[in-house]
Order: sequence, then C-alpha cells, then structure tokens
Amino acid sequence: MATTNVHGTRSRIGALLALILATMVPAPSHAQSGTRAETGTVQGSVSDATATAGVAGAQVFVAGTTIGTLTDGEGRYSLRGVPAGEQVVTVRLIGYREASQRVTVTAGETVTLDFTVEQTTLRLQETIVTGVAEAAAEPPFSVLRGPSSISTSVRGARLAHPLFNTESYARIEENGFRRVGESPLSTFSIDVDRASYANVRRFIQSGERPPVDAVRIEEMINYFPYEWDGAAGDDPFQVLTEVWDAPWKPEHRLVRIGLKAPSVDTEDLPPSNLVFLLDVSGSMSSPDKLPLLKKAFALLTEQLRPQDRVAIVVYAGAAGLVLPSTAGNRRGRILAAVERLEAGGSTAGGAGIALAYDVARKHFIEDGNNRVILATDGDFNVGASSDEAMVRLIERERESGIFLTVLGFGTGNLKDSKMEGIANRGNGNFHYVDGLLEARKVLVEEMGGTLFTVAKDVKLQVEFNPARAAAYRLIGYENRLLADEDFNDDTKDAGELGAGHTVTALYEVVPAGLPVPRGVDPLRYQPAAEPTPPVEAAPGAFEDELLYVKVRYKDPDGSESRLLAHAVADRSRSPSRSFRFAAAVAGFGMLLRDSPHAGGLSPDDVISLAEGGRGDDPRGYRGEFIRLVETVRDLDLLGTAAEEDDRR
Repeated sequence: MATTNVHGTRSRIGALLALILATMVPAPSHAQSGTRAETGTVQGSVSDATATAGVAGAQVFVAGTTIGTLTDGEGRYSLRGVPAGEQVVTVRLIGYREASQRVTVTAGETVTLDFTVEQTTLRLQETIVTGVAEAAAEPPFSVLRGPSSISTSVRGARLAHPLFNTESYARIEENGFRRVGESPLSTFSIDVDRASYANVRRFIQSGERPPVDAVRIEEMINYFPYEWDGAAGDDPFQVLTEVWDAPWKPEHRLVRIGLKAPSVDTEDLPPSNLVFLLDVSGSMSSPDKLPLLKKAFALLTEQLRPQDRVAIVVYAGAAGLVLPSTAGNRRGRILAAVERLEAGGSTAGGAGIALAYDVARKHFIEDGNNRVILATDGDFNVGASSDEAMVRLIERERESGIFLTVLGFGTGNLKDSKMEGIANRGNGNFHYVDGLLEARKVLVEEMGGTLFTVAKDVKLQVEFNPARAAAYRLIGYENRLLADEDFNDDTKDAGELGAGHTVTALYEVVPAGLPVPRGVDPLRYQPAAEPTPPVEAAPGAFEDELLYVKVRYKDPDGSESRLLAHAVADRSRSPSRSFRFAAAVAGFGMLLRDSPHAGGLSPDDVISLAEGGRGDDPRGYRGEFIRLVETVRDLDLLGTAAEEDDRR
C-alpha cells in the first residue's frame, strides 16, 4: 500500500483520518489452464496465536490465481484444483496480520498447510493525512477494496468515502407497529435479493458505516442458507413457522415464517438460454468492475453444459451483439468474447436491455430457463436512464417469459436504487458482487437459485388474531409491501423463488393486553389509547392461534395462482439455530439503521445470538457475519444515523 501527500484540515472535533486502500484483481495464473491431473489439494487450519482456537471466516487463497475459500466454523479450509508446483498460500482477515506460506503441490495429492495468525491493533490518533494511493495488488476476493478516498471521523475509525461518491439508494421508511384492531392483515411480496448484505459487508470491511438506506434487513437475513427439516410435498416449496420471545424485547413475540425450495443439481436443471448483458461503459474501468466482471462470468461459463446457450450483448455509447447465441460447451469461444471487452464511453443501458431481450426471444427454449443476466454499476446516462423509464421498459419485457438477474459491481457510483428497481419489476433477483468469492457464491454454489425459478409472483398474507395480538410490525420488506386486495389479484407482480432458495420473514408481535408502542404524538382531541384488552373468543374458536399464514404463488409459466395456508399457535418455544441466527442478523440490521425498535440491543448481544445460531457453518458465512459485528463494535461505527448523514 503506497501513499503520497494531499493536504487535509482538521475536522471540527479533532481528527481527519484518511486510509487509502485500492484493489487490483490479478490475472489468473497460466498454470490454471491445465487438466485436473495437473492439480492437487491444499488443506489445513487457521488458528489464533493467542487463543489457540480456530479462526472462522478467514480468506485463504492461492496467490496469482482465482482459487480461494473461507475457513469454516472450526478454522478449517480446503483448496481444490491448485496447480501442481510451488505456490504461495495467503490468509487474510480484518483484525489479523496477513500470513503467507510457500507450499509444493503434487498432482493428484493432498498437502496439509496450517497457519497461526496474530491479532493486530488499529491505533487511532489525531492525524493530518495527505495522499492518493497507487493501486495495490490484492486477492481476487479482497476484504479491503475501493478507490482512493478521504473521510472525517466523529467516533472511532471511518475509512473512507470514495472521492466524488455518487452512490444512490432508495429511501426506506422503517415499518412501525400496526394495531391488529385497525389492520389485521399484513401483505407483502417475497424478496430473494441478497445485494444489501454484500454491500453492507463492503462498507464495514472498509471501516465505514453503511448508509442507512443501503441496509435492507430482509436481504441481509436471506443472504444466509438455513437448515430445514421439513419433508418435501407436492408444492415447489415448503412453509415453516416458529414463535419465540423477541431478544430485544422479551415481553414481545418474534415470529419466523420461512419458505424453502429444494435444491436441484446442475445436471438436472432444464436447458438454459442465457444472454449476458454487460456494461462496458467508461464508469466500468476500475479493477472492481469490468476486470472482476470478466472473472465472474468465466466462473459461470465453466458451469455450462452442451444443451445450454449463451449470447453476449454489451452496451456503452450504443448497444451491440458481440457473441451470437452459442452452445455452452464452446467455452473457449465464450471466454474469448468476454476477455476482449474493454471499458469506455457513455452508458446506453436502455438500448442494451432492449437488444438483450430481443436476442433472448429469438432463441427462446420452451420449458427451459430463459434469462438475461445484467452486470453493471447501474450508472445509466444515455437514453432511457431514469428509474421510472427503465422500470417501464423491464415491465413490458417480463411478459415474454424471460427472467432477469442483475449483478451490481463497483464502488463510488453504484446505483443501487436503479438496479434493485429493475430486478424487482423484471421477474428477477439482484446481487452485489464485491469480489470473486461472492461471484462464486452467486454463480456457482447457488447457481440453481440465481438462475432457475421454481415459483413466481410469490405473495404472503398474514392475519393476526386480536384475541392474542394487540399489534405487529414486519421487520424489513418495506419496498415489498402490497395492498391487502393485491393478494388475490393474479395480475399483481411479486417476487420469484429459485431452486434452493430460502426466504425468511420476521414479525415482532405485541401480545394482547400489553401497550402498543406509538409512532406519533398523543392526540389532542381524543383520550390516550389504553392497552388493547384481549378480544373474547368463543371456546375452541381459534383461541390458541396467534396468526394465520397464507401464501400464493404461480408456476414459472403459469398465470393462475395456487394457495397454501396454515395457522400458527401462540406458543413460544426454544428457537432453532436458524431462528437464533436470523434474529441476530435482524438485530444487527436494526442497529445499522439506528432503529428505535432495537431497544437496548448491543453488538455484543448480536454476537451472542449469532454464536448460539452458528451451527456447523460449512462455508464460514456465519463466522464472517460475527466478524463483521465485531468490526463494527471494535471500530465504534455505531454513531447515530444523523451524525453519519452529516458526514456524507
């Protein structure tokens, strides 16, 4: 990491801290082009030097390649497909000193390589820092990333807003409590997007509190896979419910409603007709955009089969077809077309989308997976560029039976609001790719869920029993709320569920007889509301029911919805590990949003909850989450949202 001098001035309360961090994505080693017989496996563990315990969520990667992984809950890792010969393996995790070791890999064999890493301390002091950094080489899924930047700090360390930051997020008004007597029904569309969690992670790993509106709690919860014990039925997904005491307010109930679609092996997926729609405008030139995009789509290309087809449309000042629809087993031709791309020019996103859908229609596969995959920073500035115009364009195209996946890249000018709106209206899903590890998760590990829809227009409606519930609030899903009458209206668009997807919704419920938190001042001309008394129910008439859950969905090619429904008893029980962990993520999201509903919840409370729900954690995702919460705590990033807004 290199710095040169740029003058700064002291902030009004003492410190101007500038930490210059840049990421370069190295080109894959030529050794990777060999066959499986020329590769071996490196496995081992990463341990804390002082605690002698395994370190979870650490990045372990082979230098100069795209081979990497995260340590699991016990600190173990395994790197497969490592080119034979001498390699350098590196371990990196925020809060620890980076460690590297050389290892000799023998083809067809496994070598053990263990690491012991030392914790590091970030010392904060009053500093006048000057400088713009030269780009530093980082692994393809680097923790620390972003262009040169400076930032003032009010509390603790804040690394960095990119210079000339023009990122945009749609405003979110957090759901408040609704009285059951006035609004007994709660209706919303599912949300399988995961972009918010990856984006929040990007901010935190850069030492910065994310903008409030970048935090969409439902997307953070749904980022994680959850255990599921239910038996498969005739429907494309199962519904699970649990009731527990709310960790941040134990006198309230916390209700989990979960949907789970079974996973489908890649070889069993229907044939795919894919159109890669790639943004190659000038705004995509930085290393965390087009160079990372190329590596991400190379990963996806390796998963294609002979029955799959791929076309590539690009757009900058204009849109063009750079690869006609090509069989999936012609990987060399597909990869060559991707590798030739260069960034430059303005951004005619609307023209690119129209051309991509046109190509997809011409090669439509009946009973297949027909999908446009848009990869962009969302910075459309030529043609149909407003949020409304782009959304109308997508709405017209979705009726063709072609689905949409949106992949966001980069920092500094990320147009989250546009990309989310496009995905929501295009029968699609939205992911943010902050590194190659996330690309592998989205396009390889969760390929079925990302690219193959098992149910569309999935809507939930929950009816609360006034004999048991005085009020409720839905945690998250603010931009997915529907009118109650929309539930039975099959013309209303809703979210899509992919193979292997899990969707979780949490409700905080005020039991009947308890006071309802108010979101407005007391009324002048009416007496203050008293605690809602329980409604007398006839014996045996739903007296033990807390709520009634209904779910509507359509088959991917269907036009009429089907209905699932079941009652939920008012019995708080010991939560599953998945419920504990989902509650921890929800609590963390509320802290990041400076929510008044978080009560006295602290980062330590979130960590304790998450540790209790960590489970086996084979991919290390839950361990990584715990490290993020620890980072927020240790860097003291939880100033008030108002303080943060003053600095933005």
